[in-house]
Amino acid sequence: MKIVVAADNAGAELKNQLRDLLRADERVAEVTDLGVPDAADERPYPELGLAAAEVVARGEADRGVLVCGTGIGVAISANKVPGVRATVVHDSYSAERSVKSNDCQIITFGARVIGPELAKKIVSEWLDHRFDPESASAGKVARITAYEQAHSS
Repeated sequence: MKIVVAADNAGAELKNQLRDLLRADERVAEVTDLGVPDAADERPYPELGLAAAEVVARGEADRGVLVCGTGIGVAISANKVPGVRATVVHDSYSAERSVKSNDCQIITFGARVIGPELAKKIVSEWLDHRFDPESASAGKVARITAYEQAHSS
């Protein structure tokens, strides 16, 4: 699995910890870090969320992990990229359902909301979740995709 990670300066420290965890995980073939490297880099979260989502949309990464202060800004930004579904997660169940029920490719965290150990646990579990195209949720995801395709320019 190929993963892209990114964060603004509020989320840089947590992103770096999650990046290192992913790089050490045998289930992950490649981790692309789009930045920011530390809190001194002031690139705004929309730039980073959009860039990471574009990597996923192009098929250059299977999934993404984004971090900002709340996780909300990077999720909103990533969701503007056609074909991408991103959501904030702060517990194991929402991370599981984001993939199994909603086929989300990107999860986001709020560095000011979640502790690093819980975020690491969630990311580790998330790697094993897969969307079932035969599930009861598949039709709902298909409706979202159809709407997006009909309304994207």
